[in-house]
Amino acid sequence: MCRISDLSPIRRAPLYEEIANRLRDLIAARQLAPGDRLPSERELANSLGVSRTSVRQALTTLRSIGMIDVRHGDGAFLVHTGEEVATSLALAMLSSEVDHAMVWETREAIEVHAARLAARRATDADLARMRAALDAMRSAIDHEDEGAQADAALHRAIVAAAHNPMLAQLYESIADAVDRTSAASLSIPGRPPESLRAHRAIVEAIGDRDPERAASEMTSHLRGSARLFTTPERTSD
Repeated sequence: MCRISDLSPIRRAPLYEEIANRLRDLIAARQLAPGDRLPSERELANSLGVSRTSVRQALTTLRSIGMIDVRHGDGAFLVHTGEEVATSLALAMLSSEVDHAMVWETREAIEVHAARLAARRATDADLARMRAALDAMRSAIDHEDEGAQADAALHRAIVAAAHNPMLAQLYESIADAVDRTSAASLSIPGRPPESLRAHRAIVEAIGDRDPERAASEMTSHLRGSARLFTTPERTSD
């Protein structure tokens, strides 16, 4: 007999997926060609009746599948309208979703332990790379950029400082998903400075050779980002 507990909750598509699909329709309706500029975030948000944050997340998704290029200060430009993109958008969305708890849980499993090991094993050169990434992220934020590249460089530097080839290989196997989640998080207004503070705390703990503090700071950072996108787990009454 089927029990009510056997049923899985219905998952509603995130708003940014709906917006991304609308943008696809807009591109087709206006017959935009590669190199054409899309309407601004403000124009799209006003037209669709949604927040600019949701529009930005949708643009990040389209950028992650290579459909558009987002240039800081200039806007979003169409890269191509290839049929392979149009017909497989749903699958691309699935592979790039940042609200899927699985991605964040996997990141935590790898990166928290990497931070712990880095606090024990990091060389002076490793620490120099981390601090250089922090400097690059701060500079990017000062110039009103999200600092996604510097963010990615820092996380890779921490994993490398663990000096565990198998752990590094596991990380690289999910690197694309990591970059997408980080880019989506940093696209939220006010998030880059918060992320910079969290990164600085992680690097300081590693530099102080404090494994548990480094692990704790990384856990806090990743969970803070995950909460921006994921739905809390349901618990039984």
